[in-house]
Amino acid sequence: MCSPTDNKDSTSALKGAVGVLSLSTIGLLVATIVLATNNSSEEAAPSVKAAESATTLDFLSSKEASSFFASDEMNKCAGAKLAVDNQLCADLEVPGPQAGGNVTKGYVGELDVGDLTPNTKQYFQSSMCPVNVHWHLGSEHYSYGEFDENGDGPHGNIPRPDWANRDLAGAGESVPDGFRCHHFDETDAKFTTKYEWKHCKGMEVGETYEVHWPHSAAGACGTVNQYQTPFYDGVFCNLPMETFVTLGAQDIASAVGVHGQVFTVVNDESYFYPDMIRGMIVDPDMNMGQDVAMYTGSTTGDSRSNEMCSQYAPITWQVDRKCHMISASSFDKLCYDMKMQRDDMSDDLHPHGSRELVEDNLVANNQQRLRAM
Repeated sequence: MCSPTDNKDSTSALKGAVGVLSLSTIGLLVATIVLATNNSSEEAAPSVKAAESATTLDFLSSKEASSFFASDEMNKCAGAKLAVDNQLCADLEVPGPQAGGNVTKGYVGELDVGDLTPNTKQYFQSSMCPVNVHWHLGSEHYSYGEFDENGDGPHGNIPRPDWANRDLAGAGESVPDGFRCHHFDETDAKFTTKYEWKHCKGMEVGETYEVHWPHSAAGACGTVNQYQTPFYDGVFCNLPMETFVTLGAQDIASAVGVHGQVFTVVNDESYFYPDMIRGMIVDPDMNMGQDVAMYTGSTTGDSRSNEMCSQYAPITWQVDRKCHMISASSFDKLCYDMKMQRDDMSDDLHPHGSRELVEDNLVANNQQRLRAM
């Protein structure tokens, strides 16, 4: 039989052993939890990556499998273009007003168009919707102090034509270019750092591009067929020739119009805008779409000149007089959105050539200034 002292010592020893065992158990438990957590994290990583991958699906592949794009016959606007050939301006008894012209504040063209006026409303107020988006290398229009002969870009600029009055306040292919903006600075990285283009073709950081959004009241507005290439298919989608020939000049100018806005592309995400397909960017805080010139003109592009006139006239032009910076990623997002349309817009994923500045005698004398949009 043990003495009280021995019992006390045994009890203390037992408590100590229990304490050590408890600490060991807790330590083992903690280690197990940590190990399990690490293993779970490692095992979960592929799942997380899979989830992230699921949220960034290859939508272009999904488009190829989609029944929405199964047949060109589903595109009701395909082939809707009403063919009207260019003609020598000199052969036209009264040539229609041409674009792109001078949009400098205070400028007035010399072609008398009588009572013909541009549509001064916001286009959606005239039941018009954008039916296409495309852009030109350099600006086709001229706005003194914004996009003119004094601007610059990675490849310089073009001179102002000798006839013009100076007294004013696809990838791998070469196309005629237009004027440049004044933003370019070769010492600033955002104008010179290359961008990895994923969807647009033939684009370059630091360059100036004039974006056009043709609008039409006869487009397939609000439907999957709204955006079309060529843009004529969108403009004339719901306008058969027999109806078109009954329309007067003012009817056309009130129902067909183009938004024009000029940008210098930068490699800087602080200039990112995600929805360029919708139309002219209007933002009072950024002074975008606030100083807008309006006049009646024609379709543009390098197949037209001061000798060869477009017969697609008169249509309304609403052109932002200011040049703005926009991120390369904004354009790439636009090209991606274009790829996602029902119609094949691949012919508009690159810059088009610019028409030479239209001479004063071919520019309508009905310039107006739109109040802030």
